[in-house]
Amino acid sequence: MKKSLEAGIGKSALQLVLASSHEIEEAEARVTESGFHYCLGKTGSMDMQKVVSAIETAAKRHQIIDEKLYREMHALYHAILEALEGVTRGQVLLGDVMRTVGLRFSVVRGMPYENEAEGEWIAVALYGTIGAPIKGLEHETTGLGINHI
Repeated sequence: MKKSLEAGIGKSALQLVLASSHEIEEAEARVTESGFHYCLGKTGSMDMQKVVSAIETAAKRHQIIDEKLYREMHALYHAILEALEGVTRGQVLLGDVMRTVGLRFSVVRGMPYENEAEGEWIAVALYGTIGAPIKGLEHETTGLGINHI
C-alpha cells in the first residue's frame, strides 16, 4: 500500500480523537484500512501522572504496545509527553498551577512510510478541555505526539 499524508499516522490519531459519535465508525474504518492498530480512551485529572498512566494502561490493554519491551514503552512515553506539551502549551504542569484537564485520547501504531525499513511508529492524540478546576472555566485544547518505535 502506498503511504501518504492522507493515511498518516498523526492524521489518523487526530481523526479518531476528534470524531463525533456519528463519525467514529468511519474514522475507525479508515485507520484500520491504513494498516494501523489503535485504541481510544478518556482521562481527566489535575495530576499529570494519572493522565500518563491512563494512556499507558489503555495502550497495554489493547496490545498496542508490549510492556515487556523497553523500546515500546519508551516510544509511547515520549509520544505522550509531546502530546501533553501541546495540551499544556509547553508548560507540562497541571495541578501545581491550579489547572485540570478532561481529555479524549487515541493511540495509533503502524508503519506510516512506504519504505518498510523505516519501521513502526506510534502517535498519541489528545483532545478535550483545560482550565481552572472550576466547571465552566475551561477551554478546548489538543496535542499530538509521534515517535518511532
